[in-house]
Formats: sequence, structure tokens, C-alpha cells
Amino acid sequence: MILCCGDALIDMLPATDATGTPTFTPTPGGAVYNTAIALGRMGTEVGFCSGFSTDMFGAALCQGLKAANVDCRHLIFSDHPTTLAFVTLRDGQARYTFYDENTAGRMITPQDMPQIGPETRALFLGGISLAADPGAGTYAAFLANKAASRVVMLDPNIRPSFIRDTASYRARLSAMMAQSDIVKLSDEDLHWLQGPGSLADLARTLLSMGPKLVLITEGAKGAHGYFGAHHVFEPAQKVVVADTVGAGDTFNAGVLTALACANRLEKSAIAALDAPLVAQMLRLGNAAAAITVSRVGANPPFAHEIPL
Repeated sequence: MILCCGDALIDMLPATDATGTPTFTPTPGGAVYNTAIALGRMGTEVGFCSGFSTDMFGAALCQGLKAANVDCRHLIFSDHPTTLAFVTLRDGQARYTFYDENTAGRMITPQDMPQIGPETRALFLGGISLAADPGAGTYAAFLANKAASRVVMLDPNIRPSFIRDTASYRARLSAMMAQSDIVKLSDEDLHWLQGPGSLADLARTLLSMGPKLVLITEGAKGAHGYFGAHHVFEPAQKVVVADTVGAGDTFNAGVLTALACANRLEKSAIAALDAPLVAQMLRLGNAAAAITVSRVGANPPFAHEIPL
């Protein structure tokens, strides 16, 4: 099983009512939540770990997980409210305003985190859950405790407007990336972290920190995989874009599904990746993401919808 650990929230998506008045529609979301849903829809064994509210939004989030066959045994319930993210779209690109103070997802502590058994072969972490304490420190400690025995994939999915203490955030990410087997970043995230430079040079700087595979997505261009001295690129599939909500999250699920299908969810296997498998990981990630961006909101595909 792949255990996804991190943000689950309600995306308030822009809409209009029957009179044409602008409004918002509440929709379950969050970067890590979307990845878990996509993994479940693709038929990959997956569980979810996060702080969940007992409010009506928390119930909706639980319902979404169960509908996608995501294991919910590791959810951490409290009476804190659910995080809300108001979404605005500009040329199909999503921008977010978060309401996260004192929420169920943010207020978890190391003592809340579950014990996990050998059935959990890999961990996936990321999203805004890595940006604010106490939750951010909780996930960092969980990763540090489990990284030696399980494959770890990390996607920070950086939201600069959400970050209050940039120095602490950068230090936390550096430590977590050094302990991860796979790090995925968008090109925008890469430049935010590393500054100007070529994708190849910046990605190889990240590789030198400890990860065995660095994945860089470039939106409509495609995705890169850097490992050892190797580089693999797979172009994105061309589709009519409705919006980009959940694109990177779905890409992550495609990557992990390809690894699971190849029975390579082992640390030794990640350290010995070859170009054909990395290309397959990128192709499945791109194909799944292409379907998501062709739909409104984060609506990942099921396995039978992905043409490969």
C-alpha cells in the first residue's frame, strides 16, 4: 500500500448560479488528497493519513476517499474545522487563497500519527501541509522516522502566498528532500527553491542532496526525469484544457502507479532505476494528468480511461 500523508481540504471553485451571479462550489480537494483519489481510481492500493474534521466538510472528504477505494484507517479526527481554499482561475491557471488557522489538518502532532505495518510499502507527502506548524513538523518527523524502511516520494507543491516563515520552510523542505527517494517539482517550484538556471543543472543539484530520482514537470511541454547521470523527457499529451486544478497531483499518482505495476516500490529498486521504466512513469503521469486538465476541477481518471 502507498500511504498518502498531507493536506485534505475543500476547494471553493468559482461558479455562477442560475441568475448568472458569481459564486463558489465546495469540492473536496488538496494536493495529497487528490493524489490519493487518483491512485485509488487507477486501481493502486492506497491509504490516507491526515487530520480530518468531524464537520460536514470532513464527512464529504471521507466520502470521496471511500468512493475511490482509499483505505481510511489512518485518519485522525478532531472537532477543529476543515481547511478551505478559495480558487480563482486566470487563463485556466488556478490561484488559491487558503483559510487554515487552527484547522484539523494543521493541528495534528507527532503523538497523533499512526503506527504503520509492513503492508505500507511507500509514503507520499507534500502540499500545504508542509508549510505551517504544528502539522508541518509532524509530517517531517514522520518522514524522518520511516524513510529508512520505505520508499518516500515528496511533492512540495509550493504555494508562496501561504508561506509565512520562508527560512523555516526552506530548511524543512531541504531536510525532507534529502531523506526522500523521489522528489517531484514543477518548473515554477524548482526555480522558487533553487533560483535561476537550467532545469538540468538545478535538478542535479537536488539529486546531490540525496534523492535517487528528481521529476520536473513543465506544464504543457511535458515532464523530465533525472537520475544518476541520466535524463529522460516525455512530452505532454495535447488536450483542450478546462483548468489545471489537480494536474500535478494526478501526475504523481500516475508515476506511483507505474512503479507499483512494475513491482518496483522498494528502495533498492528506486536506486537502480533504468530509462525505460522512468519513461513509462512519465508517460503514465502525463496521460493521467491530460485527462484531469480536460475536466473542470480535480477529477482524476479511472484506469480504463487512460490510453497507453
